[in-house]
Amino acid sequence: MATITLKREHEGPLERHHPWVFSGAIGSMDGEPAPGDTVDVQSADGMWLGKGSYSPRSQISVRMWTWTPDEPVDTAFFRKRLESASAWRRKLGWIGGRQACRLVNSESDGLPGITVDRYADVVVCQFNTVGADKWKQDIADILAGMEGVTCVVERSDATNRQLEGLEASSGLMRGKEAPAEVEIEEGPCRFLVDVREGHKTGFYLDQRVNRAKLAGYARDAEVLNCFSYTGAFGIMALKHGAKRVVNVDTSGPALALAAKHAVLNGIDASLMECVEDDVGHYVRRCRDSRQSFDLVILDPPKFAESKGQVHKACRAYKDMNLLAFKLLRPGGCLFTFSCSGHIDADLFQKVVASAAVDARRKVQIVERLEQGPDHPVDLAFPEGWYLKGLVCRVGDQN
Repeated sequence: MATITLKREHEGPLERHHPWVFSGAIGSMDGEPAPGDTVDVQSADGMWLGKGSYSPRSQISVRMWTWTPDEPVDTAFFRKRLESASAWRRKLGWIGGRQACRLVNSESDGLPGITVDRYADVVVCQFNTVGADKWKQDIADILAGMEGVTCVVERSDATNRQLEGLEASSGLMRGKEAPAEVEIEEGPCRFLVDVREGHKTGFYLDQRVNRAKLAGYARDAEVLNCFSYTGAFGIMALKHGAKRVVNVDTSGPALALAAKHAVLNGIDASLMECVEDDVGHYVRRCRDSRQSFDLVILDPPKFAESKGQVHKACRAYKDMNLLAFKLLRPGGCLFTFSCSGHIDADLFQKVVASAAVDARRKVQIVERLEQGPDHPVDLAFPEGWYLKGLVCRVGDQN
């Protein structure tokens, strides 16, 4: 096994069990590991620090598997980690029947580069690093053997695989072919998940607990659901007594699935409108025509892919929140989110506050929102806490 030696005074993060070794921290390497091979990592003084997967193409040169000296990285290692991750979700009651959950949350579950979502009996995997890709067949075997699993599907089509020198890879890995739409249940709602062609792995599971919170805000409300995807927030709002929902998204197929969700949940189709449009264009038209809503949901895609994009992303978040505040009736509420890991909760709150000032609205924060317990965050890996949200109530008077 090859050994990587860090530069002096670069061992601190690994001693705190942060799972990444950046290329700039490497002093020397003994051996010639292939991409994805397991390597030992040691300090400049020769102290062994851990084992990780080697990635020569990425700025993150090593992603750590273990800090235990006598723990081999083999099939048994992955079985233990996968079973531990699954046991936590089962304890939550989110495995079984038509339940859906994030089964493996990459670094925070001790499996860097590996994301696994479970939709009823269908498991969908993303292998985003060369280390993860090297072990994907073993991982698929283990997942296929879990109770109730009928098929394992790969959706390793994220663009960040290119940074690892990997091509996109999707398709059936184990079991029978997945249905075109997998039915799941979430609280009082039923949803259909396109695990073959949908965004990410097909559904935004990280918003599960936040969708449930709509129960206290949606009754008798007219709702604008921006960046709606397949309309899950909108369906949940209608299930909790909303008068009307407008879903806005640029994806026609996603909105078609939202319409199916109305039928599946026994909702009168006249209560839900699906608009295929750019959200920015649509909300500006609403502002110009003096339309207003009791509840606005803003769940945009990641605006900041890197630190260099943070300033531009903050401007985009501010613009969207400013427009949302202008569309809210007195006493109305805004559910606003950022999934950009490079924008922390404090910065996001400042951006929303600035938007409220420019909109000339008096605003209270009534709740803070984040990803659900099936998306845990390792304390040594704060980067894993990416989803931030606020429930904001505008004043009864401007």
